[in-house]
Amino acid sequence: MANINVLSERYATEAINGIFSERGRIEAERELWIAVMKAQRDLGLNIPAEDIARFEAAKTDIDTEAIRETERRTRHDVKARIEAFVKAAGAGEHIHKGMTSRDLTDNVEQMQIKRASRIVFGKYVSILRHFLDRARQYRDLVLVGRTHHQPAQPTVLGRRFSMWAEELLHHLEAFERFISAYPLRGMKGPVGTQSDMLSLLGSAEKVAELEKRVARQLGFDEVLSSPGQVYARSLDYELLSHLALLGSACANFAKGMRLMSGHELVTEGFREGQVGSSAMPHKMNTRSSERICGFAELLKMYADGASRLSGDQWEEGDVSCSAVRRVVIPDAFYASDGLCETTLTVLNEMGAYPEAMRMEVEKYLPFLATTAILAMAVRAGIGREAAHALIKKHAVSEAVRLREGGPGPNRLPELLAGDPAFREAGIGIEKLRTALSDAGLFLGRAREQVEAVCSMAQTLLSRHAADAAYEPGQIL
Repeated sequence: MANINVLSERYATEAINGIFSERGRIEAERELWIAVMKAQRDLGLNIPAEDIARFEAAKTDIDTEAIRETERRTRHDVKARIEAFVKAAGAGEHIHKGMTSRDLTDNVEQMQIKRASRIVFGKYVSILRHFLDRARQYRDLVLVGRTHHQPAQPTVLGRRFSMWAEELLHHLEAFERFISAYPLRGMKGPVGTQSDMLSLLGSAEKVAELEKRVARQLGFDEVLSSPGQVYARSLDYELLSHLALLGSACANFAKGMRLMSGHELVTEGFREGQVGSSAMPHKMNTRSSERICGFAELLKMYADGASRLSGDQWEEGDVSCSAVRRVVIPDAFYASDGLCETTLTVLNEMGAYPEAMRMEVEKYLPFLATTAILAMAVRAGIGREAAHALIKKHAVSEAVRLREGGPGPNRLPELLAGDPAFREAGIGIEKLRTALSDAGLFLGRAREQVEAVCSMAQTLLSRHAADAAYEPGQIL
């Protein structure tokens, strides 16, 4: 008994599963054969219109077990599917004329890739819109900004979302260009020279016209001019690199959610009846955010797998790439689909805890303001390096005291005000307290940057308004 693909069964939606299912692939192959037959008839081949109609009527008449049985006998998957389609149609043997197996398989795989890419692209557009909605919602919510996971300077939660949105926007624009320019291999024959189709149709002009018509029917604007039996597998590497890069923006968001949740600043949402731990009843784990990170790791693995096929083609082609591609391409789309659905769910269900953020800012504010205090000291005439050393000495001393359980609030302002160098420069406790009175004074251009990213993304969101409106289904 065959095992189920866990990514397909557990995480991918019907739209993606339908493209890469066995039936979906066979229907796509039949769509290609029908497109070729129609073009060949128009270009002079004797293919009766009623036979084409029979093939069209039989397109979804698929007996997968009979096809597998024929493949066991012939040991050739394409030959088995040719026989099955001819039998289902009850028509003449008009399919696959002038074609080799790769004219079918490579082009159909590219159809699958292009169609799946459009679906995934649309879901990432929706994620971008959700990122920006949250960026606007939290534009004024101040929290502790961190580098190396240590308190650094104040920022706003909305700016974190605009940071993730800008990364995603960059990769989305590149993926959109990739989809638009993605070229079909075309009807090139066994070694790419189109010799068989030329012999069949009788002129180079007819061969070119057939290829153009088939490409248009399959949704492609570009066709490769001179591939071998297979299209260059570096195109697969390019595809999977795009999917990995798109996933990286969502993984950064998910890691941010996990870290902020650990400080009790946000929640990814916790449904009624959900269990965080079988042992610890209090646990409310960021399990969906962790899943997003797992998907992103898979996508990088698949891109690495595709990189090993890139530049590994022998002469006009071979099948050494086949087993790897049968795994990494469908699975990358299953993982991308699951990642998108999960990310959208977290974005819809998450929440922030403003009071927890306010308390954290209050706790760390004297440390967060050290760069502003440094500027104040320099303006008062203290040398930059001398001021830096003094602030560092007192800040580290106070941080250690607090971490060792020392009483009271953060005393850094008092320590600095009592330092002789600060007293001589006229920087007393009142001046320091005034400088530290509002964390919003240390936000720099955070709010403007949020608005800038929202504005930058508007063109793409307007161009794909229907995609931007997409909402996820229910996830496990």
